[in-house]
Amino acid sequence: MVINGKTALITGGVSGIGKTTAKMLAAKGANLMLLDVNQQLGDEAVKSFQSAGTRAAFIRADVRDEAEMRRAFEETLARFGRLDILFNNAGISTPQPGFTRIAVEQWKRVLDVDLLGVVLGCYLAFPLMRENGGVIVNTASMAGVYPIPGDPVYAAAKAGVIHLTHSLAYWSGKRIRVNCVCPGQTDTPLARQQFRDEKAAGRIAPPVRKLISPEAIAEVVLQFIEDDSLAGQVVEVRPSGAFTVEARRAPKKRE
Repeated sequence: MVINGKTALITGGVSGIGKTTAKMLAAKGANLMLLDVNQQLGDEAVKSFQSAGTRAAFIRADVRDEAEMRRAFEETLARFGRLDILFNNAGISTPQPGFTRIAVEQWKRVLDVDLLGVVLGCYLAFPLMRENGGVIVNTASMAGVYPIPGDPVYAAAKAGVIHLTHSLAYWSGKRIRVNCVCPGQTDTPLARQQFRDEKAAGRIAPPVRKLISPEAIAEVVLQFIEDDSLAGQVVEVRPSGAFTVEARRAPKKRE
């Protein structure tokens, strides 16, 4: 896909990986619809993009809320006339002190944001992209590839995003490519806050020098968008590089 002139909707788009990806898309001539729950950061991001000559808008919406998400997609079409790229990037982690010692509603929120929000984004994008095609990129995590005993709910949600992506590979036949990026621990405001919380809880947080830059993740996202041959691909990003996560295949029938 040639990005120039295309429209991208980015959830969790006003900080971290989302904002970094938005900057790279803007540099290539994309229109931006940024979606987040942080109104102040959203207003600041849009002002910055617009002052640089990018057509950009912000809408406050919760990815768990179908009505708010529908409104965001409708507003994207109203402002820009099209939707070509969806980056399902919004995500949260399980709060301290962890899975078995927090209220059920807290870990349900993690599942709703990290998995249901991605499912809903794909669901709402499909009819808008069906005629002209498009690209969907989902953010999962290396936690969805490997067991994470310290945060099993987060790991389960991200594993669901990976399997969702592999399962939607057939959409490429409808000219909608769905791919997924699985970052390792990335240098974002959310990650740094999580590390502070872990330290406060007496847990060992990884050293900052091992964090991946948001730019490294954004580069993979852009590759997914620009390379028309990539569909149903899941790529994990570590400090040592990017690696493909192969889809699990059903076993052959036994006689």
